[in-house]
Amino acid sequence: MPSKAATNLQGQGKNQAAFVPAAQVLTAGPAGFDVGTGRRLRLGTRKSALALAQSNWVKEEIETRWPEVHVDIVKFTTKGDKILDVPLAKIGGKGLFVKEIENALLREDADIAVHSLKDVPSEIPKGLEVSIFPCREEPRDALISRSGLRLEELPKGARIGTSSLRRIAQLKNARPDIEVVSLRGNIDTRLRKLDEGRYDAVILAAAGLRRLGLEKRIIQLLEPETMLPAVGQGALGIEFRSMDTEVRQILASIHHEDTAICVRAERAFLFRLEGGCQVPLGALARLKGETLELEVMLGDEAGTNIIRMKKQGTVDQPEALGTILGEQVLAAGGAEILREVYGAN
Repeated sequence: MPSKAATNLQGQGKNQAAFVPAAQVLTAGPAGFDVGTGRRLRLGTRKSALALAQSNWVKEEIETRWPEVHVDIVKFTTKGDKILDVPLAKIGGKGLFVKEIENALLREDADIAVHSLKDVPSEIPKGLEVSIFPCREEPRDALISRSGLRLEELPKGARIGTSSLRRIAQLKNARPDIEVVSLRGNIDTRLRKLDEGRYDAVILAAAGLRRLGLEKRIIQLLEPETMLPAVGQGALGIEFRSMDTEVRQILASIHHEDTAICVRAERAFLFRLEGGCQVPLGALARLKGETLELEVMLGDEAGTNIIRMKKQGTVDQPEALGTILGEQVLAAGGAEILREVYGAN
């Protein structure tokens, strides 16, 4: 019987993923499982270049492992895609990028959905689950600067573009002399604004840049000690209807268990703190042999009060590690930070 934390992954809880080589070969379809000839899956995705790149990768992986299955890409425009001039924290947070697609899954207008896991809220609608995690890409944030300078080399007063409260808090903590300027939009839009001279540098998830073949733009990968990534950053989460056993079997062939273990710990921390885009919060779990290490942070937007903690646990209880660390952060002043954040909003 699954634990309570594991049950929360189905319909109302957490999800999962790890820092492992993205090129690792995944297992083929299970022997003895028969999928009907001509089986079609409708894959729901956002229309952005990154979302389509990720979805087409999943489509190719499934069709390679299951030649009798054809995956159709179905594009959706989410509320988060429509509102580009307001920070996410002010318009509803992470769910803005997944709600329309989740509704399509519930209406059975789509069979599966591919999400950037960092965009998936800790609460999953009843009847759905996000429990399939392909091998994780690079989880760190990347600095791209016009001058080619690294974060520590940028001059005083340099303008860095980001709208992530997590990045803002850690930037202000590391470089209180720089100016953080709001920046939203897809990756191409953000890079174009950088190239136009509106910013001296921008910070983006390295995984997205790599998936779009833009890794040459990266000047610096920011280490977790300076910039702890978002929960699930670099990982994909595949969502589907919990009762669809055939789809579950098909998707199991692209699941990466090491990744799952790590993101389960990260999302358990997120769930305990009831975090979202309104809270400067980050986490990164890494496997070290049979040991699971989780590093987390919670702070205020000003970057003057940041709590960082690191703890190790066993690979067979990732949710327990995330929950315990969440409790310790709350006890160390995190509860007060959350009261101030949510009180201000």
